[in-house]
Amino acid sequence: MQQYREIKARHQDAILFFRMGDFYEMFYEDAEIASRALGLTLTSRNNGGSAEVPLAGVPVKAASEYLRRLVQQGFRVSICEQTEDPRHAKGIVRREVVETVTPGAAYADDMLDGSRNNFLCAVHSTGTLVGIAAADVSTGEMRLVIVPPGDVDANLSRLAPREILIAKGSAAFSVEGSLITERESWEFDSSLAGTEMAKQFGVASVEGLGIDANDEPALAAAGALMRYLHELQPGGLPHLTRPKVERPGGTMPLDEMTRRNLELVESLRGGDSGGTLIGVLDRTLTPMGSRLLRQWVLAPLTDRVSIENRLDAVSAFAGNSIVRESMRTALDGVRDVERLSTKAASGRATPRELRALGDSIMRLPDIEIALEQAVAKFDGASHPLSALLGQWDRCADLGDDITRTLVDRPPISPGEEPSINPGIDTQLDEWRSLRDGGKDAIARIQMDERARTGINSLKVGYNRVFGYFIEITRTNAHLVPADYQRRQTLTGAERYVTPALKEFEEKVLTAAERIEERERDIFEQLRKRVGAQIARLQCTARLIAELDVLSALAEVAELEGYVRPEITDSFDLEILAGRHPVVERMMQREKFIPNDVNLTERARMIILTGPNMAGKSTILRQIGLIVLMAQIGSFVPASRAKIGVVDRLFTRVGASDNLVRGQSTFMVEMSETSAILHTATRASLVLLDEIGRGTSTYDGVSIAWSVSEHLHDKVGCKTVFATHYHELTQLPDELVAACNYSVDVREVEGRVLFLHRLVAGGANRSYGIEVGRLAGLPEPVLQRARALLSIFEREQIVSALGRKGERKGKDSADQLPLFGSLPSPIVEELKTLDANGMTPIEALTLLNRLVERARQA
Repeated sequence: MQQYREIKARHQDAILFFRMGDFYEMFYEDAEIASRALGLTLTSRNNGGSAEVPLAGVPVKAASEYLRRLVQQGFRVSICEQTEDPRHAKGIVRREVVETVTPGAAYADDMLDGSRNNFLCAVHSTGTLVGIAAADVSTGEMRLVIVPPGDVDANLSRLAPREILIAKGSAAFSVEGSLITERESWEFDSSLAGTEMAKQFGVASVEGLGIDANDEPALAAAGALMRYLHELQPGGLPHLTRPKVERPGGTMPLDEMTRRNLELVESLRGGDSGGTLIGVLDRTLTPMGSRLLRQWVLAPLTDRVSIENRLDAVSAFAGNSIVRESMRTALDGVRDVERLSTKAASGRATPRELRALGDSIMRLPDIEIALEQAVAKFDGASHPLSALLGQWDRCADLGDDITRTLVDRPPISPGEEPSINPGIDTQLDEWRSLRDGGKDAIARIQMDERARTGINSLKVGYNRVFGYFIEITRTNAHLVPADYQRRQTLTGAERYVTPALKEFEEKVLTAAERIEERERDIFEQLRKRVGAQIARLQCTARLIAELDVLSALAEVAELEGYVRPEITDSFDLEILAGRHPVVERMMQREKFIPNDVNLTERARMIILTGPNMAGKSTILRQIGLIVLMAQIGSFVPASRAKIGVVDRLFTRVGASDNLVRGQSTFMVEMSETSAILHTATRASLVLLDEIGRGTSTYDGVSIAWSVSEHLHDKVGCKTVFATHYHELTQLPDELVAACNYSVDVREVEGRVLFLHRLVAGGANRSYGIEVGRLAGLPEPVLQRARALLSIFEREQIVSALGRKGERKGKDSADQLPLFGSLPSPIVEELKTLDANGMTPIEALTLLNRLVERARQA
């Protein structure tokens, strides 16, 4: 218990799994917490003191499941192992914490999602810039990201860290579902960080890592991150790759509302990736490829040359079905080389996992052949696939070493079943022969002893009490050699042992134990040899992932009929017969209605009107997804697409509240709109739906009108503004680069047919009552609604707003009238009434009279 308390004192913020033989035991408060979190029986033990100590435990063999459940609930768990063999220990067995598992630092497959990274991030701000250091210990990937303060949330959401480190007292940065860990402020010192990083990666200074003075915020965050990781992993982090530095401008930050509204990786309905862009595009065959595709989707490129390089690589596979099929066949069956090699380097790989790595390596020659076939179609070494081929490493020596040493289907741990192939180690083969060939050995001994003694009836036998023995009948007792030692007397025979038989018995009985120890030693040596080549394996894993994504995008393009977009540095956006990639997948393609969109300098704003259910929101998302797909290097769902590269993409579609932050639906809408207006540039694409619908009609129209003017006049970006405010169709009269479009409908025998076709010109009706009919509103409600609509349309609630919100016509000082442009007698009468001075009966009588006058009007 003294040993336990000393170790626990150094890991007070974690639950301590204390190894006691075949169990991990927890004491005191840890036991109480674990018993509640895991449903364990809480017991107690008197450990030499006067009081009972709370106790709970889990079997070592089943610990991974309990560990996973604790980590998923946000706990840290320190694993304290016995670091010496109890059989050879003098006194208390030595124990040490070998690792601390947190949500952001996990290696076990059951704690990880193969299709996404498991990042642990540290964030540090200098005021003008913010640095994010991110590490995925399961893959060894490390990144340093430098962003302006306004882009922090977008980049953190892209990385989706399970845990975030911040300095105590600093501004809080958070992502939904992430654990926040506070560290001391001095740990974010950039000078200390430089020393820490240089030591970790074996360079003289951080300049050797591509880090310069402008990257100070990210370097400071990296120092805190490395210090924390070394606390969690005392054995070191040999598998961490040199950090990739990401500076502003290389990729497009996607804010939360855009990722959510476009349903890039998560559906608005929640759940799995069904109904998302990643669900359509992800035909990858390896976990590394799936993770890389997710990274690409969440970080579109903004450099035209880089986009073209990816498109060239996709085209190489899209245009050659034989090469594409060869590549995908070779990739099929490749396991998670990235995480398996990381486990090997960190000493965590099991024999089964190491063999899986070896089998994956043995498939690399087929991948290389397919890559060579793809490159052979192009001239010169400038093609992007040529660059991949130039970095290719078959790792043949490692694959041969693993597959030659390990059996085809090794066990999870050495000793349970054979894990080492015959012929690898002479001593191991000898012990196996003893264990597995005991009968043959006994027969040889028996034959040798019969020849030596001349006793043909001599038998060699075995029982559990006496072990191996030689049995001789009493009639032959006079022939027993002097070195025979009597062991047991029977009725008609005597049993003996000899020094040679004792030696054989010892070998046989200890062979199983020695086999396990020897197999473990051989496996450990193999794991170290493979782990020492982690850099080669990580490079190969990265190339496999890239080839997997490129061939997958080509596969999707061929299956779905996508075309290669034309990428330009111009302002224009032209999409001919564009389709929504997700919606068309979920319905018969011939039923999907494609649409054209053309945004230019002279027509950069579209005011999109049309009835409910006509598909305005789908068109908005469709435009955003096509642009995003083009800029990740994918072909797009259209018959032709010319994409002027955008620096930011903003999509605000639909309404939701945020009760956790105390924000109403309208407040969320205004906050998101504000973020767009402050962040968008002339090179941005803004897609807005129903701005201003969360408040009164006049407030909403005013806000929508003003937002449109700001985007047109001040920002000058490409904009599509979908609205039910038909008043906004007057904007093209006032704004030189605005134009009206609507989604067409047809009325047939009193019913509305939604055509889902984009046409020039604005709509003058919303057909909301027809949507209500389709939704099943009672017929009396629909009839009353139609009657009221007729009244309201006669009264003509129409905006008379003009440029800058001023009233059209001579009388610009007047307020916007409630009913029409001419004074109503009813309204005039209402102005003269004293409502406070009327009795209820008088009020009802007046109301009845006004209603009758309104009906006669």
